[in-house]
This record gives sequence, structure tokens and C-alpha cells, in this order.
Amino acid sequence: MAFELPKLPYGLDDLNPIISKNTLEFHHGKHHQAYVNNLNNLVKGTKFENADLQTIIKEADGGIFNNGAQVWNHTFYFEAFSKNPQKEPMGKLAEAIERDFGSFAKFKEAFAKAAATLFGSGWAWLVKDAYGHLEIVQESNAGNPIRNGLTPILTCDVWEHAYYLDYQNRRPDYIEAFWQLVDWKVVEQRF
Repeated sequence: MAFELPKLPYGLDDLNPIISKNTLEFHHGKHHQAYVNNLNNLVKGTKFENADLQTIIKEADGGIFNNGAQVWNHTFYFEAFSKNPQKEPMGKLAEAIERDFGSFAKFKEAFAKAAATLFGSGWAWLVKDAYGHLEIVQESNAGNPIRNGLTPILTCDVWEHAYYLDYQNRRPDYIEAFWQLVDWKVVEQRF
């Protein structure tokens, strides 16, 4: 089975000025595509040749894991955005955020801190554990919480290629702007 680059659920100009067309062309069209291409080349003739991405995340190591996880991570990241997002969680997710973080504002503050303080490249994640409790985790490089038995709900890509064209070295500014694009309707469906 050959992996393919998923289409974005919005146009290349739709997230501007938060994420520019230029950034999407590089981040999705080049970086994300490179992970897909690399994965397709690496899995040929291996036990992962017909595996799905979650199996690769759980079982693979080295280049197959790195590229497979990055395909999954980027798809998950891009799919959480919308041109006209629902700005806050509602229902059971809103209740869980309040229960586990004290308030939506406190959650955003803790998540932003995790994203801003992750050393080097990687991902900040909102995850659900086996008991339905939410937590924030940091994963370096291609790390994915699925590998630790957690269910991803939301992620923020803090590799420089996610923000450098629009924000240069100002990761905190990118993280602050990130919230303007997150569609909590999508995130609620993952919960």
C-alpha cells in the first residue's frame, strides 16, 4: 500500500495571515510530502509494507518510525485548522478541560508553555489517557503519544519549518497565533 499526501481541508490562502500560503506550500507541499515519499521508499520489502500509520508508530523504529510518525503527526496537525473555526471547546471536552486543567484559559497557558519550552524540534500534544483524563505531553522530533498508549486530541508542531517563514525565531508568537486557527469542533470529534 502506497501512502499519499492528504489534501488540506482548506485552500492555501485560507489560513492567512496566521499561516501564510508560502508556509503551507513548504510545510505541507514539501516537508509533509517528503515524509510520505521517504516512508514509501523505506517500507518496501519490510513487514511494514502494508501496515497502517498507527501500526508503524507503535512498532517501527529508525527511519520507518520517524517518517511514518511525521506523516501521521502532520496530517493530524493540519486537519485541526479551519478558515472559520469554532473558537472554544464545548460539551464533554470543555467539561474535561475544566476538570483536568481548571479552566480553558489555564489549559491554553499550560499547552502554550509546553510548546514554547520544548527544546529543539517536536510536538506539544493534548492527549487522553485510558481513563478519559486529559494531559499535555511534549514529544521530541517525530514522537507521537500513540506509542505510549495515549489518544491524541490536539497537537502543535514546533519544528521550525512550521513557523519560520512567517514568524522567524519567534516561536511564542506562532503559538499564540495558533489558537486563532484551531477548530474545536474538529478537536471535540477526536475526544
